Amino acid sequence: MTAQTPFIPASQPQALPIPKREWGTALAALRKLLADKDDTGEVFEIMRALNGASTRDGYLRLLGTAEGGRIAYERAEVAPILSDRAWLATLPENSLGAAYARFTAAASITPEGLVEVSSRVMMDMHHPVAWFGRRTRDAHDLWHVLTGYGTDSLGEACLVAFSYAQTRSLGWAFIAVGAALKSRQAPERHPYAQAIWEGFRRGRQAAWFAGHDYRALLPLPLEDARARLGLTPAPVYASIPAAARGNAVPKG
Repeated sequence: MTAQTPFIPASQPQALPIPKREWGTALAALRKLLADKDDTGEVFEIMRALNGASTRDGYLRLLGTAEGGRIAYERAEVAPILSDRAWLATLPENSLGAAYARFTAAASITPEGLVEVSSRVMMDMHHPVAWFGRRTRDAHDLWHVLTGYGTDSLGEACLVAFSYAQTRSLGWAFIAVGAALKSRQAPERHPYAQAIWEGFRRGRQAAWFAGHDYRALLPLPLEDARARLGLTPAPVYASIPAAARGNAVPKG
């Protein structure tokens, strides 16, 4: 049996330390990330430097609902669920889980990849707030599938903006603004910044993803899962040719 970490009541948020924001560290990491979007480690460096109390606040928010309280009580890790390819293969072809399996296979990405990269800058603590942070981290590629955003530079920037609206973690906003500004240097003229702003609006309008049981969503038809989460279309992102999306945030 896995040992349970202590419960932190919502009435005692002061019991959880709030990291100080490190703007210089975040700026240096952002410059590296904008030069190479695949440098995922810099994303976690930015999040560590700027997120402050957002992860703690998200955890406390989760405790405020019956479903969220159950999820927090069970404290299931998301990465093992999404790594269970045998189980995902049993899900219907049109399900969210099957779409996730196809998406990650095509992009050659795994939940373990995020865990490995983030472990360089984030402590894998035995604490409920750390668990909530891992839950958000490990669902990143599932959010790609739900939102319809690709792993191209525009899709990542749009999902970053979406993630800020969902989590209020300042690191996401910092990256989104940086990507929008860098998009002015793109070799082609497309509404890149508008698409990123659209991502923020979609995140604000949608249901709070963290309050839903991901394992229960995975067997649902993809469109049903999107409807349950209140996801709206992304016409600006869709209007930009797929071939041009990778140039939204040019390297260098």
